[in-house]
Amino acid sequence: MSTTLSLLDVLAQVPDPRSRHGQRHPLSAILSLAVLAMLSGAKGYQAIAQFGREKGYALAHALGFKRGKTPTKSTFSVLFRSLDVQAFEHALSRWIASRMPQGQQKLLSLDGKTARGSRDGEVPGQHLVAAYSGKARAVLAQMKVDAKTNEHKAALELLGILPVKGNIITGDAMFCQRDVCAKIIEASGDYVFTVKDNQPSLLIDIAAGLSYQEQAQRLATAFSP
Repeated sequence: MSTTLSLLDVLAQVPDPRSRHGQRHPLSAILSLAVLAMLSGAKGYQAIAQFGREKGYALAHALGFKRGKTPTKSTFSVLFRSLDVQAFEHALSRWIASRMPQGQQKLLSLDGKTARGSRDGEVPGQHLVAAYSGKARAVLAQMKVDAKTNEHKAALELLGILPVKGNIITGDAMFCQRDVCAKIIEASGDYVFTVKDNQPSLLIDIAAGLSYQEQAQRLATAFSP
């Protein structure tokens, strides 16, 4: 049986990029406030800071803010520019995964998307490959797709941090690749991917396999006593 993890505990494992001098707030408290605010609908640094002020001393104390006050917008802005985003996301993934139903086969859906609001003028938006759990109603993990890779390669990296064993990985034709499927099987998982016309030989093999199975069932029925 897996242990349900505390949000504060997993965020305390994220490396702190700040200098030890002049730190007013624990990193785990700042990150926890950001997570709670965003889960409540906050979509920017100002909204996160406002959320903390509105909740007041009780929430600040519960999250570990030693001065009873939560950070301003500028604190969040400066911190997230230097934070190890991947370590932050991995910590959140462990927290979410610990709250998923145990002992049940789960569907994890791979999908590529461009983050809303990430485009800045001529600079293209941030494209991500994410793994979504319908049971948890949350993204378990996501990987940035940059100029040096693509959704296929990002999916391979993502599978290295997902709870694949005993679960079913689904996705569209983009992820129907031999090495992606092999990695899922090696991790003791299953997969269901879409196949389209851009993989004609695979389509023919699937059609032939289904046809053979159908004929075998007909023969078995015809000759059964």
